[in-house]
Amino acid sequence: MLWFLLLLGVSGVLGEPSQDEVFSLPGLNTKINFKQWSGYLEASPGIHLHYWFVTSQRDPTSDPVVLWLNGGPGCSSLDGFLSENGPFHVNDDGSTLYINEYSWNKVANMLYLESPAGVGFSYSDSGNYGTNDKQVAENNYLALQDFFKKFPEFAANDFYVFGESYGGVYVPSLSLNIVNGQANINFKGFGVGNGLSSVSDNDQSLVYFAYYHGLIGDTLWANLNSYCCAYGSCNFYNNDNYNCQESLSEVYHVIYNSGLNLYSLYMNCAGGVQKYFGRSQMDMKNIFRFYNFEKEMATYTSTNNAPPCINDTAMWTWLNHADVRTALHIPGNVQGWELCSQVISQTYERMYDNMQDFYLQLLSKGLRVLVYNGDTDMACNFLGGNWFVRSLNQQKTVGYQPWVCNNQIAGFYEQYEKLTFLTVKGVGHMVPQWAPRRALQMFESYLSNSQY
Repeated sequence: MLWFLLLLGVSGVLGEPSQDEVFSLPGLNTKINFKQWSGYLEASPGIHLHYWFVTSQRDPTSDPVVLWLNGGPGCSSLDGFLSENGPFHVNDDGSTLYINEYSWNKVANMLYLESPAGVGFSYSDSGNYGTNDKQVAENNYLALQDFFKKFPEFAANDFYVFGESYGGVYVPSLSLNIVNGQANINFKGFGVGNGLSSVSDNDQSLVYFAYYHGLIGDTLWANLNSYCCAYGSCNFYNNDNYNCQESLSEVYHVIYNSGLNLYSLYMNCAGGVQKYFGRSQMDMKNIFRFYNFEKEMATYTSTNNAPPCINDTAMWTWLNHADVRTALHIPGNVQGWELCSQVISQTYERMYDNMQDFYLQLLSKGLRVLVYNGDTDMACNFLGGNWFVRSLNQQKTVGYQPWVCNNQIAGFYEQYEKLTFLTVKGVGHMVPQWAPRRALQMFESYLSNSQY
């Protein structure tokens, strides 16, 4: 009876939009103690962004509201919901759901937004899906304002923005719109997991990551140092030396086209080496863009555009069931769900190669910031993340040291006045998916501003 009384208590204090409320989900046979809504938030005219909102399992009236954004650009935040930090995950049968005991809605009201239009179930009336970093931030801000119009009872709650991967661009750009905007949002801070915060730091550090993780041999390393380095420094990011570029092309091939799992070095590649011997064009645009190496590499085709080595079959199957679409209030004319949209990735305009100025402006407003990295990720590696944080030149308050979860070393962290850099040991790009218990502890420590 406890779940019913809790749910009744939630219903008594929350408003609606009643047309968006989700009362049941196909394949979920477990009673839940929170409420949920799925529908659309209006951004620019004709831009409809799909959201899925779940209330906290603890105290929805006082717990913070946290927006979650996956990256790409062009990948769906329902991946975050259904395989990372949401309350339900999809079983391998593609038909049933199970409860995630480390869901982030244990301690927060969680809002998942599919952005930009064209991603997942989000759509544009015009069918025009060309966009860029600035437009995405503006549309996400407009959608956020629409959310608080639909749910005014949450306007006074503390609000945070979290994101992953290309969320390294989405999150701080949206955050700056929030602090500079006129909307009444009780904004407290943001977090970025394995984010693309600096293209140059990410590229530069990846070569060191590859060598010191045993991915490239001494001959290639010697060539890199000979051709790419001069006067005591190396330039792997935008070097115009032909021999340097040839050497970097070999590095790129090992990381992208050899069959390694780009997102988690020590995990197997789903489907095996042969299936994903070529990388997708979308997947290849975030690293070494200066050199256009992706044009030289084999590419693969997929019916559902999942990134290589990632198995999204169960989630893709469940979300494209007609009864699931009905339960989530998805109109019949909206496209089928895909993990990542090639339409978006092929036309997306990247405007920001370094988010330093965004961070400095946001830190000057007193916001609290968490930058965290799974330390076996190669798409957005931890070393580049640490270099980016150090480039902000903030006053350090806690030196680099381990943090503990379940009586084991969980990773390492260091703190500055309003900023924490944290690693999660032995996991890759999707930290809440591959280290759920540690991710929840990290998240709760950040929200409560307590020791990691």
